[in-house]
Amino acid sequence: MSTTLPLERATTRARAQNTLQREHHDPEYGILVAIVALAAIGILMVYSSSAMKAYLARDNPFLIVGPQIQWAAVGVLAMVVMMRLDYRWLRVVSVPLFLLAMVGLALVFVPGLGVVVGGSARWLLIGPLPAFHPAEFMKLALVVYLAHWFAKRGTSTRGLWGGTLPFLVIAAPVVVLVLLEPDLGTSSVLAFTAFTMFFLAGANVLHLVGLGAAAVPAVALLFLQSYQMDRIAAWLDPWRHASGLGFQSVQGYLALALGGVFGAGLGESRLAGGLFLPNASNDFIFAIIGEEFGLIGAGLVIVLFLAFAYLGIRTSLGAPDTFGALLAAGITCWICIQAFVNIAVVVGLIPVTGIPLPFVSAGGSSLIISFAAVGILLSVSRETVEKGTWNDAPADRGRGNGRAYLPGPRRRTVAPRTTRRA
Repeated sequence: MSTTLPLERATTRARAQNTLQREHHDPEYGILVAIVALAAIGILMVYSSSAMKAYLARDNPFLIVGPQIQWAAVGVLAMVVMMRLDYRWLRVVSVPLFLLAMVGLALVFVPGLGVVVGGSARWLLIGPLPAFHPAEFMKLALVVYLAHWFAKRGTSTRGLWGGTLPFLVIAAPVVVLVLLEPDLGTSSVLAFTAFTMFFLAGANVLHLVGLGAAAVPAVALLFLQSYQMDRIAAWLDPWRHASGLGFQSVQGYLALALGGVFGAGLGESRLAGGLFLPNASNDFIFAIIGEEFGLIGAGLVIVLFLAFAYLGIRTSLGAPDTFGALLAAGITCWICIQAFVNIAVVVGLIPVTGIPLPFVSAGGSSLIISFAAVGILLSVSRETVEKGTWNDAPADRGRGNGRAYLPGPRRRTVAPRTTRRA
């Protein structure tokens, strides 16, 4: 017995020395600052772009911005909750979350449940609940599920039968359902986000290029409708269609031009309240920002999104496991791709498509889901590996492992913990 006790103590000390401790630290506050700033700008600009129109229509200048403030409060609450939750629990609910999102996308085609907006069945209305956009929920559900699926697949992601074809089976129905609404803008965001995550997870580049080359003509032949082709024609020469489909683009250009460098000032828009600019508080809110705050104000919005992109990528690179890395990368790519598409439409880089500017445009579904996604990103950032720290998250990431195009976090050897003698 006397020889057994020292042996047990030695074993305990050895285990204590080799035990890795999960280390929580403060979240990436830069992400929080960028997102809160964008949301604050959004509330201000939604009021500026909608107050006069709402007053003339309903005698209530707060008709649109009032609910926007409420949705922002709910979104901040969702962000705080998700930030405090260990992001690894999302792996448990990733499958039911994805299936629930698929059901939501299918229900918009059911008469009595789907609400047709602008000729598209995009919104879901169930009983007394507010109308909800299932495609927004699908963005988050798809990112979570793909991050879990890729992390579970490991090196088989590079194979045709183990990676590329199963990925296509997962992503294609999602994109097709959204295309059938039809919603080309949202389906593009979903497709680009999924493809980006597939690449980062270690996809075979030849397979990825082949999928992209086949997808573009397939969508053009099977899903593009006549009015969408007319939009492309109006985009190529909006001044020729200035009284028709090119009207919105031309008015957006005029708003940006009138803003100049410093802008006309808050509430001084000549396109006041969206009276001459359709969807001024939604899809084309960036044009109002450019008119009232000029190149400086519009540039500030772009800088905030660039800062978010940089900090999100840094969080992904420092994540302690593959799931966290892909989750952070997917959320960052989704929000930044959507922001790029919205701004590109306003400045004329791509044809007009209805898609909101994250955190800035009016809309409850987009705002709440985006805030929840940022909360998950902040949860990952609480466990990123910093210089001189370590943790006990699954160490399934490393350099040159042929698995994912995401480098593993740098780890340093630190002094082992000491334990008190019995």
